[in-house]
Parts: sequence; structure tokens; C-alpha cells
Amino acid sequence: MNQQLPISLNITRTVKHTPSTWSFFMSSPNPLPSFIAGQVAVLEIDDYGESYFAFASAPGESEFEFLVKHKPAFEITTALFENRAETIALKNIVGKGFPIADYKGHDLIFVAMGTGLAPLRSTLRHLFSNREDFGRLFVLFGARTVEDFYYQNEMAADWRKHGVELRQVISQPGGDWDGPTGYVQSLLDNVVPEMNNPLALVCGSREMQEQTKIRLGELGFAPEQILTNY
Repeated sequence: MNQQLPISLNITRTVKHTPSTWSFFMSSPNPLPSFIAGQVAVLEIDDYGESYFAFASAPGESEFEFLVKHKPAFEITTALFENRAETIALKNIVGKGFPIADYKGHDLIFVAMGTGLAPLRSTLRHLFSNREDFGRLFVLFGARTVEDFYYQNEMAADWRKHGVELRQVISQPGGDWDGPTGYVQSLLDNVVPEMNNPLALVCGSREMQEQTKIRLGELGFAPEQILTNY
């Protein structure tokens, strides 16, 4: 465990991406502990238990950000969304994360589904400060509907400025969407052939990760070229 932990956190602000998925920004009167991009925080709220939330913010930022989907079966998310979280404890930081210093010189492909985007966003924001150390950056992001695409303004401005090549897909098409439909791993076929010395960073449900690993293997990725944060 990090020697600074546990520490108390306070919610400083929220951003509502969808009715059921918000960003919670948290800080502390104590110095914030360090973490590796892509790692996961163990948060505890009195009377509501503890759960795991990936950092969506980069190491060194002035606040922690967590991208949280409200799941009524998990009382801790209800406490957050209904502003019942009077005391939040950061108990631990877990997972291997994505140590970007190991990825220099590689093209990177980030494959995410839903709130699995959070640890990949943490990693992207971290490497932007040394963008020249990395090759091409691809982000493949899958969601159920267009409304479930998070951080669209940031993607259109900051990500584009840093040369991120974004591909998005939805699994439940409707409305005005005229882009690709299906699952995120279906986007790999048109991206992987363009890559040089690639590494794949994958975050999402267990099923999505397994299917993505299989497809990447079929496209020539060795197991050590497929990275997960946990």
C-alpha cells in the first residue's frame, strides 16, 4: 500500500456526461498520493462499503477524476449520485496501470468500451506531455449509443491537437448516427495494418477484453503486445 494511504477525499465538482454516468472530481487537504496512469483506486464511503474506480485523470493533476456509472445494485454509486458521500476514504491504489515510459517509440492503440475509457484517458493525458516520444496514437471507443460517448469536446480539441486518431462505434444504432455499428473490436481490422511497432492497451468488460485479445492475436499481435491495466 502507498505509505500516504488511507486519506480522506472531498468531492469538489461533478460533470454529467449522461444521466447515469458522471465525472466526480475529488481532492484532499492532504497531499494527493502518486499513481501510475491507468491504475485503480479503492474508495470507501461510510455505511456504503468500498469499490474500485479507475482514475480518469493523469498523474500529477491537481484533482483526482473518476468516471462513474450509476449502478443501483452498488450502493456506493447511489451514495455518490445522491450526494450522500459525506466521508470518502482512498484506501488503496491497485493494478499495474500503464507505465508509459516503457512504451516509447511504439505506435499505441487504445481499445475501450464504456467507462473502460477512464484508465485509457488517464494514460493519454499523461503521455501528451511527452508526445514526441511516441508514434501514432489510435483510440477505438465502443458504446451502446451515441449518447454514451464521453469527453467528446475534449476529443475534438485536445486529443486532435495531439494527433490522436479516433474511431468510434455503437452497438445499438439509431437516430442520426451514420458511423460504424457493432462492437469495438470490429474496428481493429482497418487500423492495425497501418501501425508500426504497435502495442495495444485494452480496457472494458472481461468479455470485451477476451474478444479483443483474440482478434488482436489473429491480426498478428503477440501476447506481450496486448496490455491491460489490472
